[in-house]
Order: sequence, then C-alpha cells, then structure tokens
Amino acid sequence: MATTKKKAVRKAKKGQRIRQVAAIPFRLREDGGLEVLLVTSRTTRRFIVPKGWPMKGKSGRRAATIEAQEEAGVLGKALKQPAGTYSYWKRMTDGFIRVDVSVYLLQVTEELADWREAANRQRAWLPPADAALLIDEPELSTLLRDLTIPATGPS
Repeated sequence: MATTKKKAVRKAKKGQRIRQVAAIPFRLREDGGLEVLLVTSRTTRRFIVPKGWPMKGKSGRRAATIEAQEEAGVLGKALKQPAGTYSYWKRMTDGFIRVDVSVYLLQVTEELADWREAANRQRAWLPPADAALLIDEPELSTLLRDLTIPATGPS
C-alpha cells in the first residue's frame, strides 16, 4: 500500500484532493444502546476510527472492512452506503495534506483477541456521544455524535 500513499502524496502536491476510507465499527448492547469502537493512532496515540488508503480492485466498503480488521481487530459487515464523509489534515514527513474520507458503518460480528496492529494500538468501545468528545477532527466528531444506524442494518 506504500505505492497508493506515494500516489496520494503526488496528487496532493499537484493541488488535487486525495481520498481515504474509514470504518466506524459498532455494536448494540443488550439494553439496545449503541457503542462505537475507536482505536489509537500509531504515532500520536490520539483516538481515531480505523482508516486507510483506497485499495486497488476493492470497493471503498471492502477497503474500510479490511482497515477495521487490521487496525481494530474486528470482523463484521459494512453497510453498503457510506454513513458520511469528513476531511482532515494528514501529517506527512514533509508537511500536511488535505484528505477527504468516506466513512462506512461496520456492524461488528467478532472481536479478535490478536490482530495485525494489536501491539501498536489500543481500542475502546464507547457510546457515540462519548466517542465524539475524544475525536480531534470536528466533522468526524459531529458524524459520531449524530450517528444513527439505519433500521435495515447491513445488507
């Protein structure tokens, strides 16, 4: 995926907007309350949602599902339509670039005890309003705070 990141940096330097995909893993508690999963970033240790670069030959929904497995150690089914989008400034070695992120809701079916980035990340299940308070990106914070799960669920 390093080539995708390099391509994105080249596009950003030309003034083009670049894209990422993200997942908001969620589950319903026994009392019907909604919880979302946040993970810490590897470098700044801030709470974020699992996200990454688009993957060649994979839909945004599929790429978001893979990122959730790699970064948060969860398996599940993503809803077909994005729940929303947000933009943020991504820190790169030589500065910052603006990134537009498509966010997919992922209904968690399994939480893995061991996963690819377990040694580098912590995860936390929280009510969406609490999760929103921990997120630095204002648009993502608003998306989490106002989160509702469509009645149809994943398809």
